[in-house]
Amino acid sequence: MARTSSRSKSDELEGLWTRHSAEWRDTAQIASFWKEAGNTDPELLKHKVKGDFFGLLSKLRISLLVSREYEHLLLCLSSDAGKPQISYFPLPHPSGVTVDHVRKSVYVASTRNPNQLLEMRPLSGFLPRLDVESEWRPGIPCPLIITRSLYLPGCVYMHDLALINGVLHGNAVGHNAVISIDFSDGFKRVWWPKCIENERGPVFEQNHIQLNSIAAGKTLADSFFSASSTSLAKLRPGHEKYPVDRRGVIFSGRTREPVCTGLTRPHSARLNGKQLFVDNSGYGELVRVTDGKPEVVARLGGWTRGLCISGDIAFVGTSRVIPRFKQYAPGLEVEKSICGVHAISLKTGKVLASLTWASGNQIFAVECMPESLSTALPFSLKRNSEREKFVFYAFETDSAPSGKRMKPHKSTSAVKTGRSSKTFGEAKK
Repeated sequence: MARTSSRSKSDELEGLWTRHSAEWRDTAQIASFWKEAGNTDPELLKHKVKGDFFGLLSKLRISLLVSREYEHLLLCLSSDAGKPQISYFPLPHPSGVTVDHVRKSVYVASTRNPNQLLEMRPLSGFLPRLDVESEWRPGIPCPLIITRSLYLPGCVYMHDLALINGVLHGNAVGHNAVISIDFSDGFKRVWWPKCIENERGPVFEQNHIQLNSIAAGKTLADSFFSASSTSLAKLRPGHEKYPVDRRGVIFSGRTREPVCTGLTRPHSARLNGKQLFVDNSGYGELVRVTDGKPEVVARLGGWTRGLCISGDIAFVGTSRVIPRFKQYAPGLEVEKSICGVHAISLKTGKVLASLTWASGNQIFAVECMPESLSTALPFSLKRNSEREKFVFYAFETDSAPSGKRMKPHKSTSAVKTGRSSKTFGEAKK
């Protein structure tokens, strides 16, 4: 009896250890530190295109990074001679995205508790290895790879990201302030509007105004910031009865006072030269600020959030309206709201092309980067685990000049593994 019991316990432990050994093998799980990352629903990537959306990306020679926060996906949209290329990286609730062209890096905010700031850099080549045979092939996409992560307290509630005078900044929505961020030193509050100050000083302890985006200028004083209100009131953002209609503003970095009013839940303020644009989310609009007043450029069928500008074309994200927050969108037909990205002519206000996701929900950021920097993220709809393992096993990133890609060292004594060693971008046959 004791011997049988001992064998049963041994078998139980063996099964437990075998399960443990099999866990955390998916590269998507490990790269994002998120166990469910290996189970991305392919329905979330199914899309429809209206107009020559990918041809436009090809003409502009850009890739688009799109954060779909409630589906926990960072997407890259790019074009290969007009042919759609869609790749992704699973992340917990991604929000703000910004591109550092000097350092050839991309930064992404992940706003679950705790917050994370992620640095991504493009693959440049592979480390010399004897246990796999690597081969670099010209024209293969260089996916962005996570190279650093900084954890921040959840109460920071990080939203938009921007580079100001070469320094990374973000909206600390939970502090009613803008912060500078450093991977060594953490964060520091560097700007806030006058309206959060009272006789005891600035109120940093609770979100009151939903200070959520940055139109980055050369300095903080030259920048602008959007918020849902200017009131330190009992009802706060997130409450179903929080008043929003026409209460949104844009603050001047210089005066810390509103320079534009009459907006409804504004997001994604951006400067294009000297012109200031913002998504007037509650009315599904892209607006230009002229003489302190919002001037409608285009109206779209969804909650506008996410904005980047390339030349005279604006790429604007639209989201579905979350049912419990339908009162936040008084200017929209809630049931008809769509999730997508739309290319809009800033000259005419015409929608030139759109990409929409039938199963899509919420978009936070839309950011463009030159295709010379990168055209992909590590994962695609037709996943190739062998290719992914190779990329993460031996990747190199560096600061090679844009458009130039490093060739990996080829060892004359490389050991073949008996299987093909595919690089990123090759289709599994």
